[in-house]
Amino acid sequence: MGDERAEDSRLLANFRVNLVPAVLALANPPWQRDVWLDPSTFENLDHIFHTLFDDFCDADEPERFLGTCLRTEEEVALMRELGEALNAAADEAPNDTDAEYLQAASWPEVVAVAGRLAQVMVGNDLSELVALHESEDGN
Repeated sequence: MGDERAEDSRLLANFRVNLVPAVLALANPPWQRDVWLDPSTFENLDHIFHTLFDDFCDADEPERFLGTCLRTEEEVALMRELGEALNAAADEAPNDTDAEYLQAASWPEVVAVAGRLAQVMVGNDLSELVALHESEDGN
């Protein structure tokens, strides 16, 4: 049983080490302008979309990822909200360019929801880390 729990914990950590930075990026407009709008950098909004919708989660149906990349129902609800905000921004970006996304009327909502989700995810990860250390100290 312990091995299975450790395996689940490793899987969750692997997903979140990709997911949390993507959410943090969406919450940080100055970083977005500096990095995504710089043609010499590799990272862009497309990478964020793949992370949130394809590779490590599905922001359209985040319920399926409870326990895989999302820790709580609150994270699931906020991820769904983030997915809706990103889809609304996509509707305002006909050429699918990062610049269009950042200028979309719905982009501030993306940033706001991402900020809330990032705060919850980081808080939950830190709580898990504390609990892990306390259980190790108890052995």
